[in-house]
Amino acid sequence: MTLREKVGQVNQRMYGWDAYRRTVRGFELTDALYAETERFAGLGALYGLQRADAWSGVAHGEGPGARDGAALADLVQRHVVERSRLGIPALFVEEVPHGHMALDGTVLPVNLAVGATWDPDLYEEAAAHAAAELRARGGHVALVSALDIARDPRWGRTEECFGEDPYLAARLTEALVRGMQGSGDRFAADKAPVVLKHFAGQGATVGGRNSAEAELGLRELHEIHLPAARAGVRAGAAAVMAAYNEVDGMPCSGNRALLTGLLRERWGFDGLVMADGLAVDRLARITGDKTSAGALALNSGVDLSLWDEGFTHLEEAVERGLVSEDALDTAVARVLRLKFRLGLFEQQGTTTEFPVGGRQMSTAVARAAVTLLRNDGRVLPIGTDVSRIAVLGPQSATTVHQLGDYTAPQRPGTGTSVLDGLRRLAPPGVDIRHVPGCALTGGDLSGIPEAVAAAADCDVAVLVLGGSSARTPDTDFAANGAARTAVSEMTCGEGVDLAGLRLGSAQYALLDAVVATGTPTVAVLVQGRPHVVPDTAGALLTAWYPGPWGGEAIAEVLLGLAEPAGRLPVSVPRSVAQLPVYYNHKDIEYGGYVDESAEPLHPFGHGLSYTSFAYGTPRLSGHTAESGPAVEIDVTNTGDRPGRTVVQVYLRRLITSVWPRTLELCAFEGVDLAPGEHRTLTLPLDADRLAGAGTVEIRVAESAGAALTAVPAVLDVGAASETVSQVLRA
Repeated sequence: MTLREKVGQVNQRMYGWDAYRRTVRGFELTDALYAETERFAGLGALYGLQRADAWSGVAHGEGPGARDGAALADLVQRHVVERSRLGIPALFVEEVPHGHMALDGTVLPVNLAVGATWDPDLYEEAAAHAAAELRARGGHVALVSALDIARDPRWGRTEECFGEDPYLAARLTEALVRGMQGSGDRFAADKAPVVLKHFAGQGATVGGRNSAEAELGLRELHEIHLPAARAGVRAGAAAVMAAYNEVDGMPCSGNRALLTGLLRERWGFDGLVMADGLAVDRLARITGDKTSAGALALNSGVDLSLWDEGFTHLEEAVERGLVSEDALDTAVARVLRLKFRLGLFEQQGTTTEFPVGGRQMSTAVARAAVTLLRNDGRVLPIGTDVSRIAVLGPQSATTVHQLGDYTAPQRPGTGTSVLDGLRRLAPPGVDIRHVPGCALTGGDLSGIPEAVAAAADCDVAVLVLGGSSARTPDTDFAANGAARTAVSEMTCGEGVDLAGLRLGSAQYALLDAVVATGTPTVAVLVQGRPHVVPDTAGALLTAWYPGPWGGEAIAEVLLGLAEPAGRLPVSVPRSVAQLPVYYNHKDIEYGGYVDESAEPLHPFGHGLSYTSFAYGTPRLSGHTAESGPAVEIDVTNTGDRPGRTVVQVYLRRLITSVWPRTLELCAFEGVDLAPGEHRTLTLPLDADRLAGAGTVEIRVAESAGAALTAVPAVLDVGAASETVSQVLRA
């Protein structure tokens, strides 16, 4: 390969939606694509060929759908191969944050909802479905958020996190990799290599501000922000994406200690490292120009750029001695190896059938994520004696605000709102009355009196509140697709960070007014982050962003047709002034605030059921060199309904060489039990958490809050003598 051809393979320069236009005769390729392939005699990778959203401007009638997406991909690929002297195909890289972000793609609940399921097996199925859709449309590589840990809910991208805990995130990241990639070195026709993003520490940026610095000590980085990445690497992830934030003064895309020293040399990762959008060019702030910025990124371990100019100057960088051609060869080899693993040199046309069952898959995840936080007076499930239900609130009759950020436009009629679900599933004869009451944002109270009248005249009020990550064409987007300013009803998503965690002011006024009627009230939260909502309603549910058909899943739980199965993946604060409130903080000896409790309103792992469960005393077993320690626990459904509990195992370090955390999740398992059913579970304990832990208590409970008072079992796993340097070598 010539130097020019090599540079072309590590560039992912243009936006895919600029590569084509739709005409009455079908798709046509653009001059922009011709110029890009001519520039480097081919094309290394193309981002977002099938992306559709307000930023790309692609909507129905303009972009490729499920029926013609593969034809467009094949058209572009034939052009790329023809322009390449060596016949090298391109990688088609697509966003798959919660389903393929393309027209007619199945939208799954966001990651925070996936975290609320505490069900890696279910998520593995959902990830497999998303990969099959991607490959059926001619896409190759899936960009998926998985590695960010939610430590400050003011961050707009909290919805993209699996939660606040590294162990939960690690188990779900493994499931993601297994589901999308399958097994073996070659990818099956319905499997896709996954790019895990973002590496590393992006969930801990200062003030919850997007792309800000992450002031992390090495121990905090390794204990909290790297376990999910390490689990993904062990599971065989094909690639990771270097994050925007800095770690110890160096942005991740230029951080050789992180990308080469840790990821490659210590962890043995031999896959691809992609830079986040325009992250390489940002390095010019410290190198002086974009050519040297590209050289710094390549020398640090980045193999593939994203929209940057810096990597287009690598030929000059080699000639100037800023980077060696050997370093370039190494990056090119990784790009080509991924293409060989996909079989692109043997079979460039798309042959996979578009999978069915997307709606059922999305609804199943949404159903498993619905979390019952409060149920005073057993308001839920709504009884069969109820004849009139008031369905109120700005989220009650909409589906667009159930979807989350990074979502393609939906066809009219797609999805089910909470109102739709209740109307379809409620027993015949039940009178369902609907009044929105207010908007998601702002303080307009003019609709509240009508909502109050409806609530007062009904047996139960279902009040659906929350936020939105929906983008509109008038959104002001940055060059990387993040929102510059929030418009319309946007309260979450990339670029929409908050200083507070309150909903629109009118929503609180509506809640207060409806509760004051005395009608039993159920508050349902559809949100992308934990907002601060007072516990005044008789029952409180959160469904996060549950996807298009989330309203159906919520209605099933409200009516008792499905059991509430979700558990909190994050702690819910009482106020923003408490932050941070994550459960696995250091085991400090000083107390809380004088004017406010320091404890969360609802703790990590919390979730109620329509039945009750009893846990026995934990017993340690299986402490052998082969199997490692495990804990046995007896679980009994002591109620009169079937239900699911998530058994959570926490460790508390007693004798250790460094100051410990209060609790650390080290195992969990969901179990479905019939009324009166008893089962003994054996849960292996996480070996990474136990390594060098010294003497620990093992506590089994239904939440982190309950674990603080649970009866412990004591385990000695060996002398605790690790140092920071030893942790770094792990």
